Amino acid sequence: MPSTRLEVRLLSHTPEPEQTVALAGRLCYSDSGIPELREAVAGNAAQFVEKLMKLGHLSPLEHASFTFGAEGVSRALLAQITRHRIASFSVQSQRYVKQGEARYVVPPCVEALGADAVAEFARQMETAQEFYRYWLARGLKAEDARFVLPNAAETRMVFTMNARELLHFFSLRCCNRAQWEIRALAWAMLGMCLREAPAIFGNAGPGCVSADCTEGSMSCGDTAFANAMLNGLRAAAARGASDQDILQAVTRLI
Repeated sequence: MPSTRLEVRLLSHTPEPEQTVALAGRLCYSDSGIPELREAVAGNAAQFVEKLMKLGHLSPLEHASFTFGAEGVSRALLAQITRHRIASFSVQSQRYVKQGEARYVVPPCVEALGADAVAEFARQMETAQEFYRYWLARGLKAEDARFVLPNAAETRMVFTMNARELLHFFSLRCCNRAQWEIRALAWAMLGMCLREAPAIFGNAGPGCVSADCTEGSMSCGDTAFANAMLNGLRAAAARGASDQDILQAVTRLI
């Protein structure tokens, strides 16, 4: 039962997302037809998108969607990300995909304890795998044998969110109080979104990057880290960094 690490890619997105958002926003305030509006936003879509966001007129953002593919993530992360209900998920099924040689995710805190801790974690994962194989051999279906598999077991998924939901997702999951795994995923996703639509996502991230922290007494107090992350991703996005380069930059810091 080998270990694995996070991989995430931006698979597709609405073509010219800022143009689409700007057109939808202008339509609300204009008696012009759609062809005229397309021409009107052609040169200043980013500026108009920023104006919409300052006004709090966010419904036009829902017309731009982004689809990601993620591997090397745990079932624990799956339980967290699917709480974001304004999204569409297609997830590798443990009912139909046998987990005979399933991979698992090792928490960094285990790795920090040293090689002996990593070896013990691997031994425990293999024990869980042996339990799984035992119940399959006893005739249980995969959908029932999977009950002995750990939260560390890897899953893979394709998921889609619109830009408005992504802003909400980033505000929660880029926060230092989010768990390390989904936080790394969120920051990497943000970097990819910044590359494609900087006017929409230029100030995205945890609440502390654009306003006061809302975590009260549970605040980490480290707004400098969040701003440094966002500035680094802005720079990477501006130079057209690849998905892999963005992910590597994020995982080095989280």
